[in-house]
Amino acid sequence: MLTVTNINQYYGGSHILRDVSLQATPGRVSVILGRNGVGKTTLLKSLMGLVAIKTGSIEFDGKPIHNATPYERSRAGIGFVPQGREIFARLTVEENLRMGLAYKSANTPIPPELFELFPVLKQMRQRRGGDLSGGQQQQLAIARALAAGPKLLLLDEPTEGIQPSIIKDIGRVIRLLAGRGDMAIVLVEQYYDFARDLADDYLVMERGAVLARGKGADMEADGVRQLVAI
Repeated sequence: MLTVTNINQYYGGSHILRDVSLQATPGRVSVILGRNGVGKTTLLKSLMGLVAIKTGSIEFDGKPIHNATPYERSRAGIGFVPQGREIFARLTVEENLRMGLAYKSANTPIPPELFELFPVLKQMRQRRGGDLSGGQQQQLAIARALAAGPKLLLLDEPTEGIQPSIIKDIGRVIRLLAGRGDMAIVLVEQYYDFARDLADDYLVMERGAVLARGKGADMEADGVRQLVAI
């Protein structure tokens, strides 16, 4: 579904991503770990086209997309949940979800499944996004990204600042989505236990480069917890 080959990215004179390569496969959760400031968020933004890569290639569904706009990548089937959620605080839950359908026809209904995955959103459908708790906003951000039915879901630290009960709900939804076999998921995460429980494949970054990679089942044996310890 996604093949990233030797991408490099710079901010000014700083080399942020250094020959980073990864793959994401339908039905699998690929987890990216690393300390703060190692380039994880920049990597996801590069995949979404929010920042341009200098060299390397990104292929999605067999086609090169490294020169495509974020809008084109979204239409191609990439959903993105940014760090910090970035919902529209003045819009209602329903209006936020409709933003996820922005490139569809105006009468496209909100998929009922979103309310099955996140029941609290149905209860709060007419509340403004800014009135929701942090955990509820995170669920809304994920549901918004799922609204158009992406083939690849990019999640940037979905557990950040979230209460444990909602972390469990988010983990359940991620595993459910992957288990269907038709969506690839790339998860950037700082919370090691959450990442380990979900990872089919893992990648550890350090100073913008890939330090280690392997199967999720081998994370403990490979000493990944020590690699990402602060």
